Amino acid sequence: MKEFWVASGHHLTRLDAAGRMQVTDELILAWLARPEIVPPPEACAAERALHSRLLAHPQATVSSVECANMQDADARENWGFLLKLRDTLLAAGSIEDGYLELVRKRVRLPHLFYDQLVQLILRNALEGCEDVHTLRAAEMLFRPQRAYLQDGGLMLADDELVTELEGEIHSNPLFAMMDGGVDSLDVLNEANAWTYWSRSDAHTMALPFGADPKARAGLADAIARFVSHLLGKAVSVVPLKTADDVDLQWFVGLDEAGTKVGNALWNGEAPVPTLVGLFALTFETPDRVLPQIGTRPVFLLMGLDGSNVIRFKPQNLVTGLPLIDDRDAFAAVMGTA
Repeated sequence: MKEFWVASGHHLTRLDAAGRMQVTDELILAWLARPEIVPPPEACAAERALHSRLLAHPQATVSSVECANMQDADARENWGFLLKLRDTLLAAGSIEDGYLELVRKRVRLPHLFYDQLVQLILRNALEGCEDVHTLRAAEMLFRPQRAYLQDGGLMLADDELVTELEGEIHSNPLFAMMDGGVDSLDVLNEANAWTYWSRSDAHTMALPFGADPKARAGLADAIARFVSHLLGKAVSVVPLKTADDVDLQWFVGLDEAGTKVGNALWNGEAPVPTLVGLFALTFETPDRVLPQIGTRPVFLLMGLDGSNVIRFKPQNLVTGLPLIDDRDAFAAVMGTA
């Protein structure tokens, strides 16, 4: 079986009987090796002591006093975030259930932690998938994408990579003369798809989102797998070519701009962001679904604003779908809030 996204740490987890990931000592040790957590040479004794203790016993209980005794404010904050993440996942019993707990309670953690959790969950949900278009499109859920036009089609490239390329252009004129920059990136196609497996962790392949229907179908597949795996509710997702005859009785913004587009259309206003992606999500069975939705489609909107950066909010797929066990959504619709 082909491997991908090794950096996600999926190989460091263990699956339970339901196929959900258990937090292991090995995974926690990988988090403890992050540069934000490894004590620098000038770190105080309290920070060094805690790090050493957890290296020996990664799941050991940590008291609030141990963090409070750290002299550096940034260190205290970083450790607070890491321990909140670790303890929530351990208490929930799985990484998937821990993620649900965090997003439903809107726990404040750095984007980095949430992105890592989404990548882990997607890696588990996509186990055995060999469709490169699905895998590359799935990166949109946990890595911001820079949008640009090429031959009239909307392309998406990894924003962090593009930022690095732009820095090279500014600091190295020769790099610019050699056609460096976003236009030098390989665009996913049938001829080069095989190379994805060896570079999936480098995120160096651009996605022809507006030019190749397989790219949009791949994103639809990734979203369906993510939702079905995470919520235990079978869904199908299909990309739509136009917004004609779309009844926005229920919609979910895949990103902030998509939410703005949906709100504007709902209120009969002209949206300021541009709608660049539209998908119909359908529940295969109506159980747990609000009765006014049932098996009718929920529309997923992806937008683009002036920043040209698309940052997905996959948590919206948890808190925004019309499931009866989502108390906030149920109360909002039934007027019981």
